[in-house]
Amino acid sequence: QVQLVESGGGLVQRGGSLKLSCAASGRSFSSYVMGWFRQAPGEEREFVAASTRSGSGTYYGDSVKGRFTISRDNSKNTVYLQMNSLKPEDTAVYYCAASRGVVAFRRDEFHYWGQGTQVTVSS
Repeated sequence: QVQLVESGGGLVQRGGSLKLSCAASGRSFSSYVMGWFRQAPGEEREFVAASTRSGSGTYYGDSVKGRFTISRDNSKNTVYLQMNSLKPEDTAVYYCAASRGVVAFRRDEFHYWGQGTQVTVSS
């Protein structure tokens, strides 16, 4: 069991940057694959990024490759999403998620979810 709380969302202009944080409470944070998803109004929840348990392996959705970076600090029970070169198309609610698997990309492979944080990118 793990509880997740996202923070760091807000309003940013096109081309700007934001860094999201997800703080976890509960035992065994380092045993979870951590991921970020996003969901825009009227759209399906979309995979953004995932990190293996040690942080040594990272994976990204095609739409964010080269712009976003996922990282984690297991000593702080926190996972981050650094977002650069933001586009209006990145506007969405961003969710942190945890998986008990070895590697995970799909929504149903993540077992725990945060409440989400809004990211809005203006033109």
